[in-house]
Amino acid sequence: MDWGRVAFVIFSLGSTTSIAGFFYDPNVVVLFIALALNLITTTLKIGVQKQFASELLGGSLAALLHLIPAFIFFQILNDNIYASMLMLGALVSNVFCLVVIIIDGTKNTDTEY
Repeated sequence: MDWGRVAFVIFSLGSTTSIAGFFYDPNVVVLFIALALNLITTTLKIGVQKQFASELLGGSLAALLHLIPAFIFFQILNDNIYASMLMLGALVSNVFCLVVIIIDGTKNTDTEY
């Protein structure tokens, strides 16, 4: 079992579920948690030499490019509509990353149990 991959998937799922939680309760704390988890996930993706590493890093950076302005719109400008639209874009980007993680996991040919 690759514990680095386990930690990476945990942070990816945490970021995605916290973004989804923002739609349930639009709160600046939930938005900050989503941003922090996505920053951790992005740093874990840097330097990975897997088959889909560039797609994962690109999807994570796209999510960050949605989350940072969403935080600014929500906290500083008090505009919930634009923040929600940007959070939806970050959610789509994270779901894309999770699909790529699943595809990468099924293509893995490790036979060690």
